[in-house]
Amino acid sequence: MNILFVVPYVPNLIRVRPYNLIRHLTARGHRVTVLTLWTNEQERAEVEALKQHCYDVKALYLPRWRSLLNCLLALPTSMPLQAAYCRHPNLKSQIPNTKHPFDVIHVEHLRGALCGLEIKSAISNLKSTIPVVWDSVDSITHLFEQAAQQSQSLSSRLMTRLELGRTRRYERWLVEQFDRVLVTSEKDKAALEKTSNLTSRIPNQQSAISNQQPNIEVLPNGVDLEYFTPGNGTRQAGTVVFSGKMSYHANATAALYLANQVMPLVWAQRPNARLVIAGSRPTSAVRQLATNHGGRIKVTGYVPDLRTPLQEASVAVAPLLYGAGIQNKVLEAMACGTPVVASPLAVSALSHLQAGTDGLVADTPKLQAEQILRLLSDDALRERMGAAGRRYVEAHHDWDAIAAQLEIVYQRSMRDVE
Repeated sequence: MNILFVVPYVPNLIRVRPYNLIRHLTARGHRVTVLTLWTNEQERAEVEALKQHCYDVKALYLPRWRSLLNCLLALPTSMPLQAAYCRHPNLKSQIPNTKHPFDVIHVEHLRGALCGLEIKSAISNLKSTIPVVWDSVDSITHLFEQAAQQSQSLSSRLMTRLELGRTRRYERWLVEQFDRVLVTSEKDKAALEKTSNLTSRIPNQQSAISNQQPNIEVLPNGVDLEYFTPGNGTRQAGTVVFSGKMSYHANATAALYLANQVMPLVWAQRPNARLVIAGSRPTSAVRQLATNHGGRIKVTGYVPDLRTPLQEASVAVAPLLYGAGIQNKVLEAMACGTPVVASPLAVSALSHLQAGTDGLVADTPKLQAEQILRLLSDDALRERMGAAGRRYVEAHHDWDAIAAQLEIVYQRSMRDVE
């Protein structure tokens, strides 16, 4: 197939979903053209690196001032700031005129939806029958509903409360505008279906296609099993790791909860245990943890290779209090053979996971601390559970198998518009 893949940020090792779908679709013999935006020199370099994984890349510079202006202009409207953030006046004009017309167009995330709608409208005007698949990834409404109540950042709570109503209305409308909608989990599918059952009209918005029953499907996340591996087996005794982008409010909230409510119970029995919080752009509150706990916590900030803290730790934790979709941090730790202690929410999208075998699940600080201590004190259990976690991701979260599922979605979408 000849695929146009529209993603509003540069796919890379951190933005794993589009990066790996593009790589594996190409490896399976498809011609993938990527249309994307870059915001700094690092991302510009990543655009060049991306070219080796696809047929072509069309990339435009999105300066911060334009994103801020987009949000300012969206404030008095019904459009969510998230949807307006990546709007670029010249993005649609980058769609190349190739000798091979596109068979399907894939649009990623709420931030890419506006471009997808513009492309959909252009196709309609040309009386073309190219299907447009919108990968919502997560239900942002579902995420904001949780964040408005549980985020430990006042600014995040205020922002999500501002955005919640308009995001709910906009997602409700968007799911009717595309030929197919994808999400990473059944929970996010249910959340989108719930909103779509309500009145779906948005004032001053023209439908890109006629009203229809939303066609929402689950396409899970995978993990790069060749990149994330158990390593050489050298682990730092008593080391617990929590990984993720630490500017993301759900991760920052989980880090504060872990450091202030769970780890003190661990330290009461194992005072030499260490917590490593690994991830880019930690908030000031997360950075402060390193000085508030007497050297027992290390906040790394950006790490060039996330495998290192995962492969060195004795235990990985994912104590998320709220969130949406599949948690890549859990899959990556399992792929590295690191046993995982997770909150129920962190593994709620992993329908095949067997708690107690593939990983340990606990829902209170006391129980989470007990499971961490259990793993730290039992070498055989750590080794057994680390191996089981690796087998789990090999069986259920191989990106090549997920790309094969996406092929089927594309093929059905192409047949539907014929």
